[in-house]
Amino acid sequence: MTLTAVEPEEAERLIAAGAKLIDIRDADEHARERISGATNQPLARIEQLASHSGPVIFHCRTGMRTQNNAGRLAAASGSSPSYVLAGGIDSWRSSGRLTIVDRRQPLEIKRQVQLVAGGLVLLGVVFGFLVSPLLFGLSAFVGAGLMMAGATGWCGMAKLLQYLPWNRQVPSA
Repeated sequence: MTLTAVEPEEAERLIAAGAKLIDIRDADEHARERISGATNQPLARIEQLASHSGPVIFHCRTGMRTQNNAGRLAAASGSSPSYVLAGGIDSWRSSGRLTIVDRRQPLEIKRQVQLVAGGLVLLGVVFGFLVSPLLFGLSAFVGAGLMMAGATGWCGMAKLLQYLPWNRQVPSA
């Protein structure tokens, strides 16, 4: 099942007419940047979406998650007309519409994993050349961890990073 894609202009008109805007991104992504009035309902818990009598517009960052999960989203919205914001919040922002950005919130865990994993791989390669070839194992270990995360959907590094002090959400202003 597919959802009808709407451009930001049409989405804005539908919202003004009473449509409910649902952000299916994870809570950490929503806390960092969001569209005013959007309700956060992460994709992992979309089946728990409260019923709404009017139209529902789903969005993510680029529109890819919403399109890939169209069937689940349409089922969660029940009999209400369902739409997807074409291009997600990125399209909303690039069309000149405002978003609420809270830079006090930590970077999304996925981005932190990318930064840490990339840094560890780089260190493993550099120190493998400069110190000891055994340190290439660090790059191999991180690569194996990323392969496991991709295959299973479980990322140990993300689990560890979420407990670090800077990942405690700051109350929104």
